[in-house]
Order: sequence, then C-alpha cells, then structure tokens
Amino acid sequence: MSLNSIYSIAGSSMAAQTTRLNTIAGNMANAKNATSDPKEVYQARKPVFAEMLSSASSSLGSPVQVIGMSVSENQPVMALEPGNPMADDNGYVYYPNVNIIEEMSEMMMATRSYQTSVEVMSNARSMQEKLLTLGR
Repeated sequence: MSLNSIYSIAGSSMAAQTTRLNTIAGNMANAKNATSDPKEVYQARKPVFAEMLSSASSSLGSPVQVIGMSVSENQPVMALEPGNPMADDNGYVYYPNVNIIEEMSEMMMATRSYQTSVEVMSNARSMQEKLLTLGR
C-alpha cells in the first residue's frame, strides 16, 4: 500500500466522520422542536457509508464515501401541553423521537474515528519524512 493510498483512505474517513458529526449535531439541535402535526415532526437522520471500490483496490482497504442519509421511522413523542402555543386542538404537541444518549455515544464514536484518521495521517507523514532522511 502506498502512502498516497493511506492519505486517500484516512482523508475520506475524516470527511465521512465530519458528515456524521454534522448530522448528529442536527439531530440534537432539533430534538426538542415541537409541532402540532405528527407528520411535520423532525425525523432523525443517519449517514450511510459505502466503500469506494475501483479496479485498483487492494485488499488492505479503500476510501469511504457518504452515499446518502437514512431517515428514522420512529414515531414522534406525544406530550400533553395545552399551554404550549404549538399544541393541537386536543392540547398535544409532538416531539421528535431523538435519543440524546444514543446521539452522544454516536458523537463520541465519530470523534474517536476522526482522531484515529488524523493519527494515521500523522504517522504516514512521519514515515515519509524518515524516508527522505534515509539516504543521509
């Protein structure tokens, strides 16, 4: 595996984890948005990743890409809040079924994956620098 392949794989991983972190942030930001119609409730999103295969792909790894977003099919949380301005005629408001604890654990995993990719790139750079000084 060439160092360029390492940079390509680690870079694509960093881009994918950035997308994952941004999606998590969006889910958490919309977790408490109430609506009066259950069909208009924010639905949590999760990125879908896929390996970028090419004819020159090695068995050691390939870059990754985000191929889309999956949308949660979870039912909204119905709460009786007659004083809420967003309440429907029966006094109910609907909140997204976003699990903050699950989102936080996803955020920690994405952060660790991003950090690992940064370390891989740093190690590859260090190896390149050592290769340059090998002939001295």
